[in-house]
Amino acid sequence: MTGRLVSVNVGVVTEAEWAGDASGRSGIDKRPVAGRVPVRATGVTGDFIAERAHHGGPDQAVYAYAREDADRWAAELGRAVPPGSFGENLSTFGVDVTGAVIGEEWAVGSALLQVTKPRTPCRTFAGFWGVPDLIKRFTERALPGAYLRVLRAGEVGVGDPVEVVSRPAHGVTVGEVFRALNREPELLPRLLDVPDLPEPVRDKARRRLVAGVGPA
Repeated sequence: MTGRLVSVNVGVVTEAEWAGDASGRSGIDKRPVAGRVPVRATGVTGDFIAERAHHGGPDQAVYAYAREDADRWAAELGRAVPPGSFGENLSTFGVDVTGAVIGEEWAVGSALLQVTKPRTPCRTFAGFWGVPDLIKRFTERALPGAYLRVLRAGEVGVGDPVEVVSRPAHGVTVGEVFRALNREPELLPRLLDVPDLPEPVRDKARRRLVAGVGPA
């Protein structure tokens, strides 16, 4: 499968009451940048991340969202949803982001990226959009976008192909992980044996199964 990048986006410093970290700042407002952009193990060069306890790090170095899914949101809300509106670094076209298998590898520009987990909506996201029930809507739609780790540093830019070069056989997708954690607890056992799923996510699934509880 080969898609393409329609935008590379980096966060600017936003100060607001709804911002997530203790300083009242957020990097969720990501805006398109021109030219070739370096991508390292720590993320996209120039990207501002405020609340590092919950954002960034090797397993969340880069966030991708499908343009097709963004267009669905634009139609639902009746307003423009430009690239970067989801706080995504990479806006893609022709890539099944929700259907991406955990651990599959994407060749993008000269970088090699690996799908790790879905994004979880937060209060900051709802505040940025100005949609009070956005978390509920986001959970119901189950189109979360994908976090990526950087296996090989490189440079990316608008128009670069996004090629799926490797896909694990277990078949557990970004969408399935999201639904298991938020809507369909009967899927939780499938998460335990996915080696490329970050350990905190597997541990959360394990604890919920032991406790016999559903999404929280």
